[in-house]
Amino acid sequence: MPYEPSSVLLTDRVAVITGVGRGVGKASALLFARFGARLAVCDRMADTLATSEKEIAATGRPVLARELDVRDGDAVTAFLGDVAGEYGQVDVLVNNAGGTFFAPFLDVSPKGEAALVAENFSQVTNLVRGVVPLMPEGGAIVNLTSIEAHQAAPGFAVYAAMKAALAQLTRTLALELGPRRIRVNAIAPDAIPTGGDEDLQGEMRAAGAEYDPAVAPPLGHMGTADDVAAAALFLASDLSRFITGTTIHVDGGNWAAGGWRRMAT
Repeated sequence: MPYEPSSVLLTDRVAVITGVGRGVGKASALLFARFGARLAVCDRMADTLATSEKEIAATGRPVLARELDVRDGDAVTAFLGDVAGEYGQVDVLVNNAGGTFFAPFLDVSPKGEAALVAENFSQVTNLVRGVVPLMPEGGAIVNLTSIEAHQAAPGFAVYAAMKAALAQLTRTLALELGPRRIRVNAIAPDAIPTGGDEDLQGEMRAAGAEYDPAVAPPLGHMGTADDVAAAALFLASDLSRFITGTTIHVDGGNWAAGGWRRMAT
């Protein structure tokens, strides 16, 4: 059947979005709310979560917000229990939460490695296990990976490996959940400045690693969190009803360029 303008709407669909305190998570939650979704959101920073909750509520859409660390499996289970009690189902899951730090691989301790695995991979599998039983046919899962999932990333070896694992998990889940018409896709951002990126850039400069903020992607300018949120909305909506198991690169052309960059003008 042909696509209608209403295909982009998420009217009354329940969307669970993690890491909404700032950046892509917050932008996605606000955009989803403007397109009619009912939100269930979480973040481990109470102050930024409270700000995001207030802004989502200002759209007039329902929002359930919980402070939690997605690495805490028991806390995630309790959160999803609250979501089920409040809304009865989950139509969309956006696995946005994640994080890293800059360090050569040999300087990463086993404890640090375990933290990176938990923050960027295991928490996603926990959320998927908890959400899929609540998800009706036609649901959508959107996983946030990174361009580092598809290219070498000195100083971010374990993070990049976990994002690559998440890209592979996305493809496999798309096949396993296809019979239930649950679509599973990924977004790989790059050149999207956020608060977290600013922190990493400071770590890189302190370690003497090269970082040039004047280098822009082929489109000639940096992107924004809203650009990634728009891709998430597309993958969550009926406009992408025949798309599953793929990755959208929201990066201004960096992945296509294969490492080539242009100077910002």
